[in-house]
Amino acid sequence: MLRFTNSLFLAVACLALAACMGPPDCFREDIFCAALVTDTLGLHDNGMNQNTWLGLEEAKANTLADRVEYIESVDSRDYEKNIAYFASQGFDMIVTTNPGMRDETLHAADPFPDSVFVGMNQSQTESRSNLISVSFAEDQMGFAAGALAAQISQTGTVGAVCETSGIDSMWRYCEGFRAGATALDARFKTLVVYREDGDSELLFLDEAWGYETAKSLIKRGADVIFAAGGLTGQGALRAAAEMNIPAIGAERDQAAALAESGSSVVTSIFGNASFEVQEVMRMLKGKDVRQARSGQIRTVPFRGDFPENLEKEMNLLLFNLWNGNLDTNISPEKP
Repeated sequence: MLRFTNSLFLAVACLALAACMGPPDCFREDIFCAALVTDTLGLHDNGMNQNTWLGLEEAKANTLADRVEYIESVDSRDYEKNIAYFASQGFDMIVTTNPGMRDETLHAADPFPDSVFVGMNQSQTESRSNLISVSFAEDQMGFAAGALAAQISQTGTVGAVCETSGIDSMWRYCEGFRAGATALDARFKTLVVYREDGDSELLFLDEAWGYETAKSLIKRGADVIFAAGGLTGQGALRAAAEMNIPAIGAERDQAAALAESGSSVVTSIFGNASFEVQEVMRMLKGKDVRQARSGQIRTVPFRGDFPENLEKEMNLLLFNLWNGNLDTNISPEKP
């Protein structure tokens, strides 16, 4: 009985000690802590936030990080304080996502010099020694989408629906698509439409315009639709699903995001944030801080009855684009 009592006491003491210890102390030099502050799309966005968090969880599972946490931002006005919270707790690496958080990420670098801030899917206009921007080349993603569209098209005509060309990233997406579709055969017909004269209040939100534009392209003979630009692009993907036309998404896993409304999405092409966040972590732990990184791009597993080697060919194309073996010849800014 005494042996049982002693054992029970030790077990309780160990549990109490673990509870008192709490999570690892991020101010310790031998402890590496990484955090994610999402934009208002939240953790389960089927895109950059979700993929970045997956990378942080994998980093912890692989002992690359000792502690990982996240905050989902409910309002864009919370970005600054959410970033500051982790910095004040001694986190070594704080990741933010998407262009809408670019300014807050930059502004956090000066008051918190002991933390490194990583802007995922962000291109910074200013540099800081503790600021790393990871960007994903839209022209390369568009090029790959165009090449895929040309491969699966039956009519020799494909279409792209994009937000305004006044936003360089949107212009790079769709001009990259045009270049990719005509790379093997210049006679291939690409119908590319930008939302140039729409309501500025509906920027990235004009789902009705995207829907009607995709329908008009399909009526003009396009049998594959590519779309980019938030809800505007998702409207085009919905139209493709209704008309049973194959579609290619961008920015996130659009088939998962749209559910039944994305039933015709063959694949989506976007930045491989889970890989990149771990690569940046390895760089930091090796004392190698580079202020800008061009991130790898990934595809979602294909849906539909396509040759098995088609997906492999697409991934090889993306790799060759990323490592510079293939150039899209699309300038960074609209001429």
